[in-house]
Amino acid sequence: MHALVVLPAGYSTSTRRYPVVYFLHGLPATAISYSGLHWVAGALAETGKPAILVAPQGARDDDTDAEYLDWGEGRNWETYVSSELVQVIDSRYRTIANRRGRAIIGESAGGYGAAAIGFNHLDKYAAIESWSGYFVPTDPTGLQRLDRGSKAANARASLHTLVTTSVPEIKESNPFFAFYVGSHDERFLEQNEQLNRELDQVHIAHLFEVYAGAHTTTLWERHAVGWLRLALTHLAPATP
Repeated sequence: MHALVVLPAGYSTSTRRYPVVYFLHGLPATAISYSGLHWVAGALAETGKPAILVAPQGARDDDTDAEYLDWGEGRNWETYVSSELVQVIDSRYRTIANRRGRAIIGESAGGYGAAAIGFNHLDKYAAIESWSGYFVPTDPTGLQRLDRGSKAANARASLHTLVTTSVPEIKESNPFFAFYVGSHDERFLEQNEQLNRELDQVHIAHLFEVYAGAHTTTLWERHAVGWLRLALTHLAPATP
């Protein structure tokens, strides 16, 4: 497996430790889709808050839409992103190697992956963001819900269920959770509005916005600097 890693300016000449932004790309995808996320690195640099960007490979050419979930030996994408990759990054780079030094963010299916992984691993990430994501695993069309094989597995994969059954745990860890969607996103606008209502009902702090636009990279690029800065505001800053 591979990942795009972009280090902040001055990394090689400093002894500082840096927060890490894990950014998940959309699906279906190819084995090299992660390598097209240099625009996220540019936006991260524009925030003025130095951080390491890690954009992991989220698909293979014969496994294009695993939804960042664990499916069994050789296809455990959630474990790879939330555990194995984090260990590798913390061992190879000068990171702030704890929860306060990590954000997980994604676009579209990556937004689903970021939310699902973030809420199932509250000890790993202090900030979670979903950009035009959805909140139950879907088929490649984004329209049909995937069956995870059991009631427990389906509940674990649904943010709608997680935010109503794990309220004490979520409030205790108190992650910064923010999500947005385009006003003309015909597939995912309703799901985002539903999750916003559900979070309000159980009094879980969050930020939700609806922006003019559709389900496009144009929308994500337009808001990238502001939303990356927002996530970094809730992480520990780079430190000696």
